[in-house]
Amino acid sequence: MLQMKHMPLLSSIVFLVFTISVFAGSEVQFVYHGFSGVNLTMDGNAKVTPDGLLELTNDTVNLGHTFYPSPLNFRKWLNGTVQSFSVSFVFAILSVHDDISADGMAFFVSPTKNLSNTWAQYIGLLNSENDGNTSNHMFAVELDTTQNNEFIDIDNNHVGININSLHSLQAHHAGYYDDQSKSLKNLTLFSGKAMQVWVNYNGDASQINVTLAPVGTPKPERPLLSAPYNLSGILKDPSYIGFSATTGAISTQHCVLGWSFAMNGPAPAIDVSKLPKLPRIGPKPHSKVMEITLPIVTAAFVLVIGLVISLLVYRSLRYSELKEDWEIDFGPHRFSFKDLLHATEGFKNKNLLGVGGFGKVYKGILPKSKVEVAVKKVAHESRQGMKEFVAEVVSIGRLRHRNLVPLLGYCRRQGELLLVYDYMSNGSLNKYLYCEDGKPLLSWSQRFHIIKGVAFGLLYLHEKWEKVVIHRDIKPSNVLLDSEMNGRLGDFGLSKLYDHGTDPQTTHMVGTMGYLSPEFVHTGKASTLTDVFAFGIFLLEVTCAQRPVKQNPLQANQNTLVDWVLDHWRNGLLSETVDTRLQGDFNADEACLVLKLGLMCSHPFTSARPSMHQVMKYLDAGMPLPELTETHFSFTMRALVQNKGLESRNMLYPELTTSIGTFSSLSGGR
Repeated sequence: MLQMKHMPLLSSIVFLVFTISVFAGSEVQFVYHGFSGVNLTMDGNAKVTPDGLLELTNDTVNLGHTFYPSPLNFRKWLNGTVQSFSVSFVFAILSVHDDISADGMAFFVSPTKNLSNTWAQYIGLLNSENDGNTSNHMFAVELDTTQNNEFIDIDNNHVGININSLHSLQAHHAGYYDDQSKSLKNLTLFSGKAMQVWVNYNGDASQINVTLAPVGTPKPERPLLSAPYNLSGILKDPSYIGFSATTGAISTQHCVLGWSFAMNGPAPAIDVSKLPKLPRIGPKPHSKVMEITLPIVTAAFVLVIGLVISLLVYRSLRYSELKEDWEIDFGPHRFSFKDLLHATEGFKNKNLLGVGGFGKVYKGILPKSKVEVAVKKVAHESRQGMKEFVAEVVSIGRLRHRNLVPLLGYCRRQGELLLVYDYMSNGSLNKYLYCEDGKPLLSWSQRFHIIKGVAFGLLYLHEKWEKVVIHRDIKPSNVLLDSEMNGRLGDFGLSKLYDHGTDPQTTHMVGTMGYLSPEFVHTGKASTLTDVFAFGIFLLEVTCAQRPVKQNPLQANQNTLVDWVLDHWRNGLLSETVDTRLQGDFNADEACLVLKLGLMCSHPFTSARPSMHQVMKYLDAGMPLPELTETHFSFTMRALVQNKGLESRNMLYPELTTSIGTFSSLSGGR
């Protein structure tokens, strides 16, 4: 009787355990032949076309994510280890160029669908702040078409296995092993042709296999990548699966045609005959009308052959450019003058964006990709050091950061060098700061956001890239604003580049008076700390909306912005230096922090200046500012300049004390 009494309860417990076990290790599987009517979660520029093609990116500069809508449980209920799973998908990458694409795409497993703060060079998965963090719990297989030295990429056409980082656990040049010959056959990921990928994880053996092949080819027996790795320490439950893709300034379409997935079994086969068609790239085919009229046009051409030859000669002269054998190595970084001429409508004045120390800048739209660019025309009469110059241009063109204006490439023609940049739709900070051309007044929150962005970009140049890049001309006119009003440093490295050749405007040191540090004026040698000095002036200028050198018409002399801010600080009136047009509508603590940091950065003695690493900690409130004392700032910039009281090795100055030691011991760049 007792046993019979407890039978329903026991049955319920057994049923509950069985239900939980089935749910935790459920045999989830699906197969999509195209994506018409499929329930997917998408963001960015991802979309499904009417034909059922999943476009992660189209032919503009963008980013896109696509997720299977429901999260999946990857772990076994009994022991918590990640169980086996299998993925297959058919993809295609279509670039408007034959020899270059950007940036790539990836299949991923992630505990979150919130990938909004991701960057292009990270294929929309991560950013510089979280790359490599164990808290990402992310597994991905990348199809990478950009060689990024930051991630130690093997080339610009590879497949990689990634764990929590864009530094691949294992990578291989794109290709597949032929079952008959057993040899590796190369593939080009951005060929515009459909290919199939198989990703298999064996939970029992802790083995990841990735296989690639042209679409329609049976899955090769030997995988392209095979890595022993236990994902039980990586994946969380539940997690989302999906695709991500990004492009740089090169028009690239990243497409998925079919997708299948299975837990604890092989992914269902994808029937390639049911997949949607890929869009056509390149010129349209000739029509029947052209076939009929072509003989007539040819006859007319013969009659006017003399005129055509004359036009061709004119055209050749118009589009002529300098090109030497050594430039072949720089490949896609070189733009044709013809494309740039058409992009800017012949460099018409209506497309003139501005005139700077390095030349005129024009807005343009590249004829093939329709990407908006800014083209800077720089004089270079001397050929001395031109090879090194162009090598530096191409090297700097590999810099990728959300707070830098991307340098896309170059072109040489007669006495000109043309530099091609990504176009920043909101123009320079200078115009907003002084309300030029009808630009609206910037709020304090916008200014603080821009300041932090510029600091972040400068930190990347000084400490985060493979080489140290010194900007040497930091000022509001060289800070450009993108469509979201993010501050981006432009012209980075150009001052250094001109060491290889000729200075286009002057024969003296490069830079702008008012932003030049005393030691740079004295020695002509730039360092990361000369950049920090200019950044300090930049902080004061953005906060106060005052020029670095203030002309006094009554006294017929000049006062510096540093001295003016110092006077107010000494009198306890620092907040009164903030742009009066803000009418008190600003965060006083933030503003005073920026002003004090500006004074520290623009200190005449290099050892008293912080590094950009420290600057970022101060701005992010990760480290308190050292206490400023009257003794530390017992100088005026005007007196130092007039008396040439520049820093020498024997000069002494007070040290600022922080909670973690003396300030001078913390300073310095890399």
